Amino acid sequence: MKVRGISPKNSPGAAPPASAKMAAEVTRWLAHLGAERRLSAKTVEAYGRDVGQFLTFLTGHLGKTPVPIDLTLLETRDVRAFMAARRGEGIGGRSLMRALAALRSFGRFLDQRGQGTIGALAGVRSPKLAATLPKPLSVTAATRLKDCELRAGEERPPWILARDCAVLMLLYGSGLRISEALDLQRGDVPEPGQGDVIMVTGKGRKQRLVPVLPQVLGLIADYVALCPHELPAKGPLFRGAQGRRLSPRIIQLTMERLRGALGLPDTATPHALRHSFATHLLARGGDLRAIQELLGHASMSTTQIYTAVDTDQLMKVYRSTHPRA
Repeated sequence: MKVRGISPKNSPGAAPPASAKMAAEVTRWLAHLGAERRLSAKTVEAYGRDVGQFLTFLTGHLGKTPVPIDLTLLETRDVRAFMAARRGEGIGGRSLMRALAALRSFGRFLDQRGQGTIGALAGVRSPKLAATLPKPLSVTAATRLKDCELRAGEERPPWILARDCAVLMLLYGSGLRISEALDLQRGDVPEPGQGDVIMVTGKGRKQRLVPVLPQVLGLIADYVALCPHELPAKGPLFRGAQGRRLSPRIIQLTMERLRGALGLPDTATPHALRHSFATHLLARGGDLRAIQELLGHASMSTTQIYTAVDTDQLMKVYRSTHPRA
């Protein structure tokens, strides 16, 4: 994998390169993340980019191209200077937190390979993040997404309209992440009337059983009946126009079109349907522990954020309707 800032070869207009030895270590580390740690390709790419930016910063900060031993001589203030420089470029707290996680991962890798310990990383605290609440759709807006008449005027094949409708309703009806929905194989989903649960593979390759509404199974069956591509049991359920696994970007674009048709805010994304699933269940008396299991959250603290969303919605209703509010 090529990462900006760590190539041992110079190229016009490129960031200052790392040494050949450093570049080799980064390449080994990225391979380790993908093959042994089994991180996603996007995470590996982002980590590589973060470390590349750090090495580029050090080239100017130290006045020379860094080699692995130079990292063990860094002080906490050097790492903080990098974080401050990135903050000055407009990088947000989450990106800085990821960059620090990438540097620590790379540091552990170097340590395990006998390249020395980067002690400066231990003295740097992760940046604080502003608490942000999920932004679910209203019940009315979420359920209107299944109204195929909203898309009847689009010049797209009926099977694609049926596919997109099935995916969106699966996100809302079962609370799936978009990656989880698009990773489903044809054999994972029962025919209508032959079952009401599916096995989903989530983050960390952890599997969980998720219920599926009969209406959603019907929408999936409609898509399967119209799909012009062969759908073997061991192949992806949702296909793109050329028959390959459907890209998440296609569903994001579909949601963008629906935002215009329904007059929804920019926060109405495919992931907002997952938030809506959890929030609407909680509002109807759903048990928080059960919602945690349905969402596949490893920690209850992650699920508890929806109690704040529910309270926020109640307060909005109170302020807008109570005569003395």
